[in-house]
Amino acid sequence: MDKIPVYFMPGLAASPKIFENIKLPEDRFEMFYLEWCLPLDDESIGGYAKRIAANIKHDNPVLIGVSFGGILVQEIAAIIKARKVIIISSVKCNTEFPRRMRFAKMTRAYRIFPTGMMQNVDWLAKIAVGNNMITRRLNLYEKFLSIRDKKYLDWALKTIILWDRTLPDETVVHIHGDADEVFPVKYIKNYIPVKGGTHIMIINKAKWLNENLPSIILKE
Repeated sequence: MDKIPVYFMPGLAASPKIFENIKLPEDRFEMFYLEWCLPLDDESIGGYAKRIAANIKHDNPVLIGVSFGGILVQEIAAIIKARKVIIISSVKCNTEFPRRMRFAKMTRAYRIFPTGMMQNVDWLAKIAVGNNMITRRLNLYEKFLSIRDKKYLDWALKTIILWDRTLPDETVVHIHGDADEVFPVKYIKNYIPVKGGTHIMIINKAKWLNENLPSIILKE
């Protein structure tokens, strides 16, 4: 029996390390990892998706994307045929954005977001002490962020806020934590809930995902 190729796309600026605890049965699935690259000048999300899709070497793969990666795999699925598209901690269209993101679009506030601060995460993580939430989150950022170029970060924020998909693709499988602080569930429709799952549940809810992803992928 041929193995099912499963391609994973991490969240904004993150490396494939965020999937280090995700394990699929090796007799049924083969796991591959996509990575972010620097955007071209004024590149559309469709053009960017086409460049990332060039790294997919299998026909009819399963595409799994987290957060912004979930948006991107939906755009990739418009370019290549996918067996299934699964998004985690993400959105299916811009009507699922929280109010603050809609406000950012209306006011173009994304243009003044201090993305340069993310380039200092290494330094901040090294001086952070204690076991508080901020220290733990900074240490996670230091470990999992792979691309901190300001050009990429500015492009990514603008691309997310201005995403123009207004209607969800009903074939997309959406897994979402009921405690997601970035995309609150009150704005999300038609999803598989994960109790206690936050926006980083790909890391701290790996056990749930490992138990459920195989059947979700195989479900007709």
